Amino acid sequence: MIPTTALIGALAVSVACAQKPQGPATASPQPALQRNTLNVQTVATGLEHPWGLAILPSGRMIVTERPGRIRWVEANGTVGAPLSGLPPIAASGQGGLLDVTLDPEFTTNSTIYVSYSEPGDGGASTAVASARITNTALENFKVIYRQEPKVRGGGHFGSRIVVNTDGTLLITQGDRFSHRERAQDLSVLIGKVVRVNRDGTIPKDNPFVGRSDARAEIWSYGHRNVQGAALDPNGRLWTVEHGAAGGDELNHPEAGKNYGWPVITYGRDYNGSSIGLGAVRDGMEQPVYYWDPVIAPGGLTFYTGDRFPGWKGSALIGSMNPGGLVRLVLRDGVVVSEERHLGDLGERIRDVQQGPDGLIYVTTDNSSGRVLRLSPK
Repeated sequence: MIPTTALIGALAVSVACAQKPQGPATASPQPALQRNTLNVQTVATGLEHPWGLAILPSGRMIVTERPGRIRWVEANGTVGAPLSGLPPIAASGQGGLLDVTLDPEFTTNSTIYVSYSEPGDGGASTAVASARITNTALENFKVIYRQEPKVRGGGHFGSRIVVNTDGTLLITQGDRFSHRERAQDLSVLIGKVVRVNRDGTIPKDNPFVGRSDARAEIWSYGHRNVQGAALDPNGRLWTVEHGAAGGDELNHPEAGKNYGWPVITYGRDYNGSSIGLGAVRDGMEQPVYYWDPVIAPGGLTFYTGDRFPGWKGSALIGSMNPGGLVRLVLRDGVVVSEERHLGDLGERIRDVQQGPDGLIYVTTDNSSGRVLRLSPK
């Protein structure tokens, strides 16, 4: 492990709110930058755009690289060779090999779930597969979910995989950028969070089961590009979602609800023009919180350890612009304060995970990516 200068800083920003907003949502203020509140160590180097990170109880890690590789990283930082057994992957633009998540019975079945951009007729789409991981390969690779339809373009694939408290999988996706209107179309899987069983079958209690005009996999809809997702300590799903310019969102997606994109948004198009019909509309959910300017959210986790005093229960979010770690304190489902651990690493923080040692591990999304360990000073 190579010690790295503690370049990440912090700022606490109080947000006055007492209940989930029903009208306009609460926006993050623009904070000033402070530094040197965390220790940062480099655990592993030489990874090309590391995207997903799964940490075993032993401290051994599984890391995905967006160009289409999956590797073991030992607890001492040794990076293994790419594992065999992956299918063809559409590694272009934002597409590639994306998330990795352990099966709840991983210690006995060695099963993982991976998400990736799958090529096929019409273009590509987000897919999720199960596989048994060994020291050298992925075995019994089986696709259990495919976003449909496949479309052209390299943007907005999502995607995170969350194992729900009932054992189902919650899979976040994107609107595929130039197909944003389809996020409101229940007959397709673009711009949706979906829920499937671990074998790929559809749970009978999904909100749209039995409707001829809707896909039964859908859990929630009206999403732009959800690249962070986690369960809080009470087992509730939370997501962080890329908006356009000035519209990144924290949401608590619930069954059957419409989160508005692209009809409502707090963002604007990159050319400065407006999108949709404003920020509030009946029948569409408000974000719990939004960022303007954006943080370009990466992964999300809820901290449950004791190594960071006062952090238990906090939401930790990777930021890719300006880069760093964002900590949110929530009370009764509402953000009551925001703390930004930013810095001049010059790197994008893609994934955030808590290790078995109670410390925080992040991946840096660039061509010479790293796994970093964060600890309090």
